[in-house]
Amino acid sequence: MKKAATAQQIESLLHDGMTIMIGGFMATGAPESLIDLLIKKDIKGITLITTDTGSPGRGSSRLIAEKRVKKLYASHIGTNSETGKQMNDGTLEVELVPQGTLAERIRSGGAGLGGVLTPTGLGTIVAENKRVIEVDGKAYLLETPLKADLALIRGSKVDRRGNVFYSKTTQNFNPLMATAAETVIVEPEQLVELGDIEPEAVHTPSIFVDHILVDHGYVGQSSVEDNQ
Repeated sequence: MKKAATAQQIESLLHDGMTIMIGGFMATGAPESLIDLLIKKDIKGITLITTDTGSPGRGSSRLIAEKRVKKLYASHIGTNSETGKQMNDGTLEVELVPQGTLAERIRSGGAGLGGVLTPTGLGTIVAENKRVIEVDGKAYLLETPLKADLALIRGSKVDRRGNVFYSKTTQNFNPLMATAAETVIVEPEQLVELGDIEPEAVHTPSIFVDHILVDHGYVGQSSVEDNQ
């Protein structure tokens, strides 16, 4: 297992001021143990890219509560009052991005594209300071790619080479984020042998994965979230 990494080894990769993508939707599919490491090492000044900040006590909401995030890209924050409080206090910069646009911006970053054209957000606050491009007589916003220093994802099954399968709705933003970061670390719900994941069931191929967290409390355990 060349990609196997202990918590201590992963901690050595973390530093203040990183741009970090964290998978999960309302914390379903969120890498809780990797988030624990960010908090344990007292990482601050994070630019966080995530679909939402969930509800208190779960997923990336814990980074908000610890005031580790300086800028947030997310599609909604309404389920976490602390995020709204910090935004209104001016201690957290928030860029709200329509969910489909957020996915496309991440995909563009992973695919090496220059951005995506979308009519979503025209005539709203979303369009402020963005280029409008006309194609065949229709106006579109140019939404630029999103990339990160680090993507933290969670797989339902991860084999020893780093191929990843996500069960049901845990898939959400995890596969996209795995393509759009310089370094990708996966937290396995279950670590399995090569061949235990059918080739057609691989959602994130091993080529995208740099490190597999191997010494955390979730390995080998089933998850309630896998049934959602």
